[in-house]
Amino acid sequence: MNFDFANPEFLWALLILPVLALLRGASGKSGSLIFSSVAVAKDAAKRNKASPGFWRFLLTIISLALLIVAFARPRIGMGYNEREESGIDIVLTIDVSGSMAGLDFSASRSRPMTRLDAVKGVVDAFIDKRPNDRIGMVTFAANSFLVSPMTLNHDWLKQNLERIEIGVIDANRTAIGSAIGMSVNRLRDLKNAKSRVIILLTDGENNAGKISPIAAAEAAATYDTKIYTIAAGRSGIVPAAALDSNSNVVRDRAGNPVYGGDMQSHVDEETLRKISEITGGKFYRATNLRELEQIYSDIDKLEKTTVKLRNFTSYRELFQWFAGAAAAVLAVKLLLVNTKFRTLP
Repeated sequence: MNFDFANPEFLWALLILPVLALLRGASGKSGSLIFSSVAVAKDAAKRNKASPGFWRFLLTIISLALLIVAFARPRIGMGYNEREESGIDIVLTIDVSGSMAGLDFSASRSRPMTRLDAVKGVVDAFIDKRPNDRIGMVTFAANSFLVSPMTLNHDWLKQNLERIEIGVIDANRTAIGSAIGMSVNRLRDLKNAKSRVIILLTDGENNAGKISPIAAAEAAATYDTKIYTIAAGRSGIVPAAALDSNSNVVRDRAGNPVYGGDMQSHVDEETLRKISEITGGKFYRATNLRELEQIYSDIDKLEKTTVKLRNFTSYRELFQWFAGAAAAVLAVKLLLVNTKFRTLP
């Protein structure tokens, strides 16, 4: 809600009113009567304060001011903004297998974090940068799981992101091909999409599922879907968090993952490169948190489109109230001029 004037140039006329006041002065005409005695006239002159003239002139100034404001057309605007969708549809496809418990993305020994913890923080920031995109989310380990369908409700999306944990799906295997297939299915029937994008992050190699990653990538290409692949984590021996019998990460009272020993880490970079090449995407390698943040920042810059902002405003005119007030002040003046403030010739 906002208050403004449709014709503000009329307000310049208000500057004339102080000039009129200076020229007119505050006193009215003295009455002209014939007295039989000069002493009586002298005594009457002492009591003449010209108050009728002052009030008549003041009411005239007030009515003129209200009339000028009415001509300026004061109004109250009721408006809202509407953003158009960008037309870019993105599926965030995230590995939640047991190897995502690796601790090689920890900022320091005092602040340990699993690979999945690091990914969740970076993805959360990425979502904030894409307010006009429809975004969905798929997680995978031995099977694929739809965390969120395509949505513009990013608050709800981020709440579901926060609930992602290792062990919700069988964490012992990794089905990259199946994850790509589910992600493509989320995108293929969407209309008015200027760009369809999958951001696939994994720290392992495909060893489960009924469809190979390459076959899934070829299917994605037929639906004009671009896949950015991210190989996460260092190769070789890396520290890892302890997992309980259900493959959930063991955490201390502060919520930090508990060290559980070292593990062997290997990611199939060659397959991920082929996936990105087939679909016209790009392959990335992230061995630490800073590199991971930079990768998502680069993808954010690559997938941009112009978004139009439309403004809608409806106005409620107020000029009639000021015009009515001006008329009312003039009516009061006329009433007083012919009654209390009446002057004798």
